[in-house]
Amino acid sequence: MRGLNTRYIGTPESVRIVNCTDQVVQVVQEAVTNKKRLTVISSGHCYEDFIFNPDVKVVVDITMMNNVYYDPAMNAVAIESGATMLEIYKTLYKQWGVTVPAGFCYSVAAGGHVAGGGWGPLVRVNGLVVDHLYAVEVVVVDANGTARAVVATREPNDPNRDLWWAHTGGGGGNFGVITRYWFKSPGATGSDPRTMLPRPPHDVLISAIAYNWSTLTQDQFTRLARNYASWHVANRAADNPNRVVTSYLLLNHQSNGQIGLITQVDATVPNAQTILDNYIAYMQSGVTAQHVALTNRMAEISPMPQLVQARRLPWLEATRMLGTTNPPLNDPTYRAEYKSTFMRGNFPDNQIAAVYRHLTSTAISNPLAGVQFTPYGGQASAVDPAATAIPHRGAAFKMLWSAQWIDPADDAKHIDWMRRGYADTYADTGGVPVPNAVTDGCYVNYPDGDLSDPNFNKSTTPWYTLYYKDNYARLLQAKRRWDPLNFFRHRQSIGTT
Repeated sequence: MRGLNTRYIGTPESVRIVNCTDQVVQVVQEAVTNKKRLTVISSGHCYEDFIFNPDVKVVVDITMMNNVYYDPAMNAVAIESGATMLEIYKTLYKQWGVTVPAGFCYSVAAGGHVAGGGWGPLVRVNGLVVDHLYAVEVVVVDANGTARAVVATREPNDPNRDLWWAHTGGGGGNFGVITRYWFKSPGATGSDPRTMLPRPPHDVLISAIAYNWSTLTQDQFTRLARNYASWHVANRAADNPNRVVTSYLLLNHQSNGQIGLITQVDATVPNAQTILDNYIAYMQSGVTAQHVALTNRMAEISPMPQLVQARRLPWLEATRMLGTTNPPLNDPTYRAEYKSTFMRGNFPDNQIAAVYRHLTSTAISNPLAGVQFTPYGGQASAVDPAATAIPHRGAAFKMLWSAQWIDPADDAKHIDWMRRGYADTYADTGGVPVPNAVTDGCYVNYPDGDLSDPNFNKSTTPWYTLYYKDNYARLLQAKRRWDPLNFFRHRQSIGTT
């Protein structure tokens, strides 16, 4: 059995497909009684081997628990863990005209995505998905080895509130089996689902342009990357008017031939086209290379030459287009390696020089390797870092380091390329992006096993600080209360040393 990343294949003794919470309780109880390691799959997008590894004997397949509905008993919108992003968006929008600011990839399910903090394209306007999380249902195991379902809400007087908080960025596989979430934005009143969650823009402007590598010198590359960084640093504040801009800078390995810039703007705000034009002009500032149509595949993005001139599209259609034209999600042969960085400031000379050096390295020739810059800030920065378990509220943008390939024989060279590039970029801080004025740690939803390996993390900052910063102590308390037997675990789970 395997997930999306076929580097990791498991051979569990059983795969239990469940349809309701009671069935999950039964499966977990059997595994505890029989002393069988258990993990959960909701969509199989985990970047590491946390689900599929030789120690796991039972896999709970929760994909059939995928309903999205209004729950009058909770006066909130319920989303089961197996519901995928596109189904969530379609149901929420068509039923009630609302959405949650969740993920980009259409087939990612709510289960692990929400628990890890849940970044998405609407982050700058509506914050993170966990900023709208009202409650969670989790099957836990107590000190006596008894499995039971617990509902935890954000209500201040809820005795289980620490379990809710732990699922606002603590990451999946730590406390129990998540079966269901309920969503209602803070401050929402009444019992009408149409007013409980954010309303997405009716239409968006979408632009997709590219820069040919053959036209970029190192200085031009550096200016382009720094333009992205400086714009996002300057427009990080929660109330800044440019929060309606969502932009991705796709720095592919030079063997791709192109670097991409994809930008989305709320088309319903005044002067939307001017806002988009001003952003593109800012990105172009000091860059003499001219942008062209995006004609090459870029990791998770298909060619989009039709968007070289921005087009106005209905929000749901644009979301579907960007999320489903995603080759890795539909490729059962793909293998990959990932790393991440949250960025608070602009790039020092040595960091951006290292990124350039490894994107132009001849150690690999892979058009599907590179570094993606994705937006943060805006309403994500309006929440105190301790209010949710995900702490990176001061970040301006984040970086996803990725390489994708097909042949298992190519594993070593791609993993080595990734490790060398990451270590070189953060050589001044022990090979990892420790929290400081420039970098702000790593994203738990992009797990990286190397962070807990002293061969690669040579800093004095442990992996759990990179993911959780000052929130780890509170997560550890929740772990000890809700999973005292450490039944739910993986090699970077809460409490692992």
